[in-house]
Amino acid sequence: MVNESSDETGQHHIDAFLEMLSAERGAARNTLDAYQRDLKDFAGFLATRGKDVAGAQTMDVRDYLENLSTQGLSASTAARRLSAIRQFHGFLYADGIRTDDPCGAIEGPRRARPLPKTLTVEEVDKLLAAARLVEDGRSQEETVRAYKRARLVCLMEVLYATGLRVSELVGLPLSAAKGDGRFLTISGKGGRERLVPLSEAARLAIDEYLPLRVQRLGDAVSPWLFPSRGRQGHLTRHRFAQLLKDLSQAARLDTGRVSPHTLRHAFASHLLANGADLRAVQQMLGHADISTTQIYTHVLDGRLKALVTEHHPLAKKGPASG
Repeated sequence: MVNESSDETGQHHIDAFLEMLSAERGAARNTLDAYQRDLKDFAGFLATRGKDVAGAQTMDVRDYLENLSTQGLSASTAARRLSAIRQFHGFLYADGIRTDDPCGAIEGPRRARPLPKTLTVEEVDKLLAAARLVEDGRSQEETVRAYKRARLVCLMEVLYATGLRVSELVGLPLSAAKGDGRFLTISGKGGRERLVPLSEAARLAIDEYLPLRVQRLGDAVSPWLFPSRGRQGHLTRHRFAQLLKDLSQAARLDTGRVSPHTLRHAFASHLLANGADLRAVQQMLGHADISTTQIYTHVLDGRLKALVTEHHPLAKKGPASG
């Protein structure tokens, strides 16, 4: 039987840890939810042993990782959960709640870094073209159809022009479109701000969308660029993913290959393939560490091979004759 008071103590420590992440590191709501889920899963495993999550020992953590492997979960999932457990116990140690760290001697599972799924330039062009032709059959009024079409075109053009995370895209404040038309100011992970240049097509899409947004809202006031009647006040990630799935069907593309994240990958891959600097792409994507951006180095490898093949004098000659 699990001790209820120890269960409550463990949740109290988790809540304190999440509060620290929010207050001191500016962690986003999605990040906090992910930590909560991972630590709750670990706490559930420990509960079967009559322990609370704050009292875990090194063997408990090892057994938990082995249990994840037995369940068939991927190495990346196990590594993410171990990271949450490490940070949680680091917090307990730093606050003097524990005098040791049970994760200190544990090596994380090795995980391969698969190449990101992406789209070709032609496939992105098909999506953008389809967005301009899309019709919402549920809307009878032409003004409503025009608004939804302009909004979708704006979402797609801005996403492909900037490589924003989907949460950053749907949560853009209206003020982001009212400043210098050449750039968007993005508040990303940890509250870090960055400037992202806008393409001419994205600027035009915003200019065409804004008057229809005003017409659609009437006297209502919303601080969001893409407002919604939902609880969040703006278009949700889930709703945008649905719109994108419908759009990929209209463009006759494989819906399993099209997602907000594949468009982010397409943005980065197409920039690098056309000569952009890796550091510049890192800044535009909002990656804190260049190592995260290096998943795109396969694009650079291909570009370097093409440069050698096209421009190196020896590459244009056949094999040397004896």
